[in-house]
Amino acid sequence: MTTGVRRRMGVEERRQQLIAVALELFSHRSPDEVSIDEIAAAAGISRPLVYHYFPGKVSLYEAALRKAADDLAGRFVEPHEGPLGARLQRVMRRFFDFVDEHGPGFSALMRGGPAVLPNGGGTTLAGTPTTNALIGSVRQAAYEEIVSHLGLPQPPARLELVVRSWVSLAESTALIWLDGRRVPRAELELQLVHDFAALAAVSAAYDEEMAGILRSVLADEPADGPFAELVGRLAALAPTG
Repeated sequence: MTTGVRRRMGVEERRQQLIAVALELFSHRSPDEVSIDEIAAAAGISRPLVYHYFPGKVSLYEAALRKAADDLAGRFVEPHEGPLGARLQRVMRRFFDFVDEHGPGFSALMRGGPAVLPNGGGTTLAGTPTTNALIGSVRQAAYEEIVSHLGLPQPPARLELVVRSWVSLAESTALIWLDGRRVPRAELELQLVHDFAALAAVSAAYDEEMAGILRSVLADEPADGPFAELVGRLAALAPTG
């Protein structure tokens, strides 16, 4: 028989529950629209108890963003097996899974996140050092993971430009896509893989070291892979006759 007595949570367990509840709410609505009262109600506790674990909404929001940032960075982790094009496709699929599931939260994370500040009785939104650092950590983790697939402990400057530009492009593309989702998601995932190849190809046209890196990547690509598909699409654009 069950007694119906609710089990008392430990401090860390309760903190993690509040973070999970807040992240769920922030993932479906703009964080500045979510109140502490709503978070408390969703967690089944009182408003004062929320403040017992977090000094305010900003600290709870930052904790939720930290959890989201760790999850997002993990979407870029991929086994070093198979052609690079196929690996990037899997990464983009997981990346857009996250974007799809946590639209408002993703937007808030990538745009710096809100901090509620007094403003003559009202509020205004601004990024905080903590949220900015979280954004930087996600971008750096994504960069390091992609570079690791190329097997270069010391990537040349042009490769760093390519990878960091591509990570930024993926972020911007996802943010624009969230505004109406007017382009099919699967097409964008493939397009971003093609974007990586295109950025690398343009860089290779200017630098022999990059050309060598690109040749090495293409040597392992199958005829039916995404990079080969890009070549076919570009060839079809060439004038005939």
